[in-house]
Amino acid sequence: MTKTKEDVLRIIDEAEVRHIRLNFTDILGRLKGIAISSSEIEAVLERGQGFDGSSIEGFVRIEESDLIAIPDLRTFRIIPWEIGGEKTAMMFCDIENPDGSPYKGDPRRALKNILDKMAKKNWTPYMGPELEYFYFANAETPEIIDRGGYFDYASVDIGTQVRKLTIAALEQIGIRVEASHHEVAPSQQEIDLKYQKALVMADFSQIYKFIVREIAMDNELFASFMPKPMFGENGSGMHVHMSIFEGEKNLFHDKDAPYQLSKMAGYFIAGILRHVREITLVLNQWVNSYKRLVPGYEAPVYLSWGRRNRSSLIRVPMLKLGYERSTRVELRSPDPACNPYLAFTVMLAAGLAGIEGKYELPDPIEENIFEMSSRKMSDNHIDSLPDSLENAIREMEKSKLVRDALGDHIFEQLIANKKVEWARYREKVTDYEIEKYFPFL
Repeated sequence: MTKTKEDVLRIIDEAEVRHIRLNFTDILGRLKGIAISSSEIEAVLERGQGFDGSSIEGFVRIEESDLIAIPDLRTFRIIPWEIGGEKTAMMFCDIENPDGSPYKGDPRRALKNILDKMAKKNWTPYMGPELEYFYFANAETPEIIDRGGYFDYASVDIGTQVRKLTIAALEQIGIRVEASHHEVAPSQQEIDLKYQKALVMADFSQIYKFIVREIAMDNELFASFMPKPMFGENGSGMHVHMSIFEGEKNLFHDKDAPYQLSKMAGYFIAGILRHVREITLVLNQWVNSYKRLVPGYEAPVYLSWGRRNRSSLIRVPMLKLGYERSTRVELRSPDPACNPYLAFTVMLAAGLAGIEGKYELPDPIEENIFEMSSRKMSDNHIDSLPDSLENAIREMEKSKLVRDALGDHIFEQLIANKKVEWARYREKVTDYEIEKYFPFL
């Protein structure tokens, strides 16, 4: 990673970069930015770039709109294609108030706050999300471009070709890709990024979505991260693999324990299981997210954990002997339309609560929960995730853990935004209602 102002200025000069995008993220996870010319970059690196925050979702009111974007030098990258015939670079920014204090509505700052808390214990969390998405023929309707299934591969398939171009672009700017493949649903794809420190991975997730969309558009396709764009087909998830290190030591690994999971890892899993209902609004923040979280489409619904069980909310992937660094836990409920900064923040907050409170870990469930009777689920004390945006809002509203993790500003702004979304959704007359009821009511 680039570390100094001099490095950035030298690279801009040598590569003949003409424009630099200063990126940040609103509370809904949408990538925002300000473009400046290379002639202005030295001054911006010194003092930041002012902007009006009143038009950014979840930021400030109009009477207190002035904010400053402070570039993070470590995130400097040249976009791997020319824009308007000229080279363009990008950097992520932290948002500050005019007096230099951190802006409380900045999602990146929320994640940095919990990472600072963990750093005091010499703990470093690593994240590895699997972001699924669809390629469609256009942006108006979810018109599929193939009828492939899980791990299907055809070198002449347009989706495969565009996915390869996307991987090349990601690796060109230093984002390592572990694997990629066609997913279960028609036109559905997955590209898995190499695990990284949490803040780096949140930035990478935003770049990933940007590059996926841009490469698709260049090839006359539309890439969608909508959780459930088609009825009757699997939706897109963002399974997140997590571990905590102290230096080079994986604190989740214990070679003598069941599953080779340390007590810390067990507490962490227990923390997520106890608090997941209240963090679900952040992990699954759109009304459409809850069309994916239904039984029968591989998306997790029930609060349990296991090793081989892919119907569980949390899975502990098996690892080869000698690969202790790979010991991790996988949370399977988030979807790729979430804000990665806020999602990582609340996941870590829930896990840390489990560690600090030494929560008791329930027994693993290795049966297919989708096939269990209601009585057996009750006997095993298996609860479920909120089944609608409305219920997720209700769970989060009463959560001290989420309020403390996100801060009052983001907590209240996100809930207010989601209440408006739910109210508008409830008012909408859907095609289902017209088809089902109009003929006889």
